[in-house]
Amino acid sequence: MSHFKTLTPSTLDRAEFMSVFGNIYEHSPWVAERVYDQGIDNHLDQIENLHAQMSAALLGANRDEQQALINAHPDLAGKAALRGELTSASSAEQAGAGLDQCTPEELVRFTVLNETYKAKFGFPFIMAVKGSNRHLILQAFEERIRHTPEQEFACALSEINKIALFRLQQL
Repeated sequence: MSHFKTLTPSTLDRAEFMSVFGNIYEHSPWVAERVYDQGIDNHLDQIENLHAQMSAALLGANRDEQQALINAHPDLAGKAALRGELTSASSAEQAGAGLDQCTPEELVRFTVLNETYKAKFGFPFIMAVKGSNRHLILQAFEERIRHTPEQEFACALSEINKIALFRLQQL
């Protein structure tokens, strides 16, 4: 079990908790709010336990809330990234996977895949890209675009929870 280095979630009041954890899920502070409102104790001072509570809050949300959270995510190597409009966490994650170094041909491929994917599923392709690279991401894109909408919705939620764990570990 890993603990936060200097952060003790159980000692934070609601405003402090929201200030620290409200952005773990992209533009969706309601996840952290639900965890806090369920009660904070010292078992949440371990990253894995806090992540499990946050994941459960996401998976226990209604479909509309889940859909909104999925839609809050930017396209990978998309127009928002090119315009510098990503959250700092998303920007760092995409750069860490080399998405800021795509060739013109790769950018065209990402654009086509992003548009095809959104047309099929109605939401952006989401992948926890930490530790990956643009070649593996394109490969995953090609494979996942064959999924059914239900498979891909579940996959998107799973990837979002992986992203959340990486962001918690970053703290």
